[in-house]
Amino acid sequence: MSHMHEIKAKSMLADGIVRLDVECPKIARKRKAGQFVIVRAAEGAERIPLTICDADAEAGTIALIIQAVGSSSKRLCDLDEGESISDIAGPLGLPTRLDEVDGLCVCVGGGLGTAPLYPIAQALHEQGVELVSILGARSSELIILRDEFEAISDQLLIATDDGSEGHKGFVSEVLAQVIEERETAACVAIGPVLMMKACAEVTRPSGIPTIVSLNPIMVDGTGMCGGCRVSVGGDTKFACVDGPEFDGHEVDFDGLAQRLRTYQVASKHECRLPREQLPH
Repeated sequence: MSHMHEIKAKSMLADGIVRLDVECPKIARKRKAGQFVIVRAAEGAERIPLTICDADAEAGTIALIIQAVGSSSKRLCDLDEGESISDIAGPLGLPTRLDEVDGLCVCVGGGLGTAPLYPIAQALHEQGVELVSILGARSSELIILRDEFEAISDQLLIATDDGSEGHKGFVSEVLAQVIEERETAACVAIGPVLMMKACAEVTRPSGIPTIVSLNPIMVDGTGMCGGCRVSVGGDTKFACVDGPEFDGHEVDFDGLAQRLRTYQVASKHECRLPREQLPH
């Protein structure tokens, strides 16, 4: 028996990227930074894992950010205020473990990875941690949640592939600059696999603890399908039940990228991953 979840608010964040604030009181109360939900637009529709980007326990709503790519995500993006989502299961995944951060933390978001990064940055800010946030996208108008990050960051830096704003190039290059200039206690990097790998390589020499989130690679969300299998420190883990967050210095990004390329070919017609999350 499904309980319908009404869409209380809808906004366009960028071309093809939508934010839905959805009625889900229990999850709104229970969720912690880093957790996600599995959503089905309607009975029989594909299951899509989505980060809980924000929640309002009083209003009983959770915020979901969706990029219209395959037919299922497009179906969700096409829903309007007042309409409903059939099923939302969660909160799933292990919450972020952030109690130990003492000093400056650099939060790096690439493309749609900025959505799962936000609740983590928000939690750090509430703990009184000093934050430098670096957001990147292909171009200026594709940067999402800019105002939200501005409000909680001590400094906000932008990187764009086309140089339309901020640094022309990769977020990892901006990260390298920050850690060279300032003593950095920790780093959180979320985005496409190659971007997370590049950030982990930047922080590795100085041993800065680096959290990456592998929620972009989840399909099922319960550990059954094995689609989010990843090697971490030589052990096999499942992003949905053992993560989605891992030590960036321990993740086998090359193996991960290789397997995602296999999926990319298999799922050309029904793309499960936002374009930005696929390895190039």
